[in-house]
Amino acid sequence: MTLPRISTGKITLAYLTWWALLIAIETYAIHNTFNFRLTIALADALSLNLLIATSGYIMHNSLRYFQPGLKNAASMLVWSVVLAAGCVILHRVVMTEYLFPDDKNYLAYLAGSNLIRGLFAWMMIAIIAILSSIWFYYQEQRASEKREDDMAKMARDAELATLRQQLQPHFLFNSLNSISALAGSRPEEARKMIQQLSDFLRGTIKRDDQHLVTLEDELTHLQLYLDIEKVRFGHRLNTVVENDKGSQSLQLPALLLQPIVENAIKFGLYDTTGEITIRITTKMEDKELVITVENPFDAATAQPRQGTGFGLTGIQRRLYLLYARNDLLTTQQRENQTFITEVRIPQKA
Repeated sequence: MTLPRISTGKITLAYLTWWALLIAIETYAIHNTFNFRLTIALADALSLNLLIATSGYIMHNSLRYFQPGLKNAASMLVWSVVLAAGCVILHRVVMTEYLFPDDKNYLAYLAGSNLIRGLFAWMMIAIIAILSSIWFYYQEQRASEKREDDMAKMARDAELATLRQQLQPHFLFNSLNSISALAGSRPEEARKMIQQLSDFLRGTIKRDDQHLVTLEDELTHLQLYLDIEKVRFGHRLNTVVENDKGSQSLQLPALLLQPIVENAIKFGLYDTTGEITIRITTKMEDKELVITVENPFDAATAQPRQGTGFGLTGIQRRLYLLYARNDLLTTQQRENQTFITEVRIPQKA
């Protein structure tokens, strides 16, 4: 649970407002109950409450650096009693020695109220101590929550960075092998494929620090990958991209589509000798970007792998880390031997 934020400025304003209100109430009570002059009543209430407020501030700052547990709470009790006694003594000295030394009625009233004043001062300081302890506990919990959130975010970002940077090794190796094979018989195509591979890798590196990109940018980068694969497989590989124009500006995690399409090519093309068509469609549905990748699939010839069986574990993990949902990537196999991978990317309102 995340604790709500309470600013120090608001706490200070509430503290000062409380003491101002208390001074006003005590001034009115002393003036009307004991018929002392307004100046005496105001001086009495002002001096005592300022001393208590200052003692409360001292207690508050003491607890900032030292928060006792149940075993040593007695030390705070003694400290509050000492502060309360000090408030009463200083108040008496100020009033009798400096302000009203000749007012016998007030001096008699002051002498008879020392115990009540002491209890009042101690009660107020104790309340401040309790509230301060709660406040610092609250601050410590907030700091602890922030540390945990920061650590979780760092761990998540590190894992995301690892997942984003995972370029399928066999794609790179196969591309290099194809370039090697083309170098002797078709050098022009080999040079073209080298340039395409360079552009693709350069785009991959540039996107490492981008969490989200537009669908238009992602499809542009995907086309670089498809161009490389089409050099490798020639007429056997056909792709159809049906992109809803209204979804061009929608966002998705960078480098998300290439592994999905590579997965479709691998399981649609590697185990066949004829032509295949990879179909990619995008649309906006229920405030989500929906991307569907379809490829032919023959269960009798395909070789299942561990995990999901289609190399989509990393994609699903990325989506969970970014959106905390496990239902954003789904797969299904239709009776016409078509395998469908669907990804749903929530969009910000």
